[in-house]
Amino acid sequence: MLPYDYILFDADNTLFDFDAAEAKALDATLAHFGYPCDDVTRPLYRAVNHALWHRFNLGRISREKLLVERFAVFVRVMGGTDDPAALNRCYLDQLSRNADLIPGAEELCRALAPHCTLAIVTNGNARAQRGRFERSPLKDLIPWLFISEEVGAQKPEPRFFRAVLDAMGIQDARRAVVVGDDPYSDILGGNRAGLDTIWYHPAATPPPEGICPTAVVRTFAQLEERLLP
Repeated sequence: MLPYDYILFDADNTLFDFDAAEAKALDATLAHFGYPCDDVTRPLYRAVNHALWHRFNLGRISREKLLVERFAVFVRVMGGTDDPAALNRCYLDQLSRNADLIPGAEELCRALAPHCTLAIVTNGNARAQRGRFERSPLKDLIPWLFISEEVGAQKPEPRFFRAVLDAMGIQDARRAVVVGDDPYSDILGGNRAGLDTIWYHPAATPPPEGICPTAVVRTFAQLEERLLP
């Protein structure tokens, strides 16, 4: 008997190579609005974006404010006058077109799909995430896509995961596992919902205080061994 019947994957930096997709989308957006794409502007945007997403995962900022605020800060620092909402719309359109996967992600899902029911559980923007999912080979392997914006709750809130379990008809939570790279939204969320969790963490640094993954893996090979022993 396999350890789990249901695998709930995070999307970005777990299956999808968000860093690659972000780089393409950001460069296209900055170029469209006339900003340089260099070693100053890229780190500036990413630092602000990362900080705001961390606040979102902790429930301290709304998604709507986050998406615009990241470009509002960027425009202010750069001394521009562009509408940050317009930059955000352009960025999301560009992002939705980039379905880069982490090397090995497709092969992992192909190995798991005949044996387990796969789902994606993500806090990402719905328009961007659905566009990327539909453009990826994972759409033929993963029948479920849950986006917090559509669910009405976000990771790490337990009600997000309860909504996922209910929709998938999972009555025994012990048969499901959350796999993700973010210790707060994925692992803490799974912990709060009473689910097993696997932290996909290539860097292999210790988890933050209070974060208790069931297991930690550095590679997809280790993950496959754990899910298909």
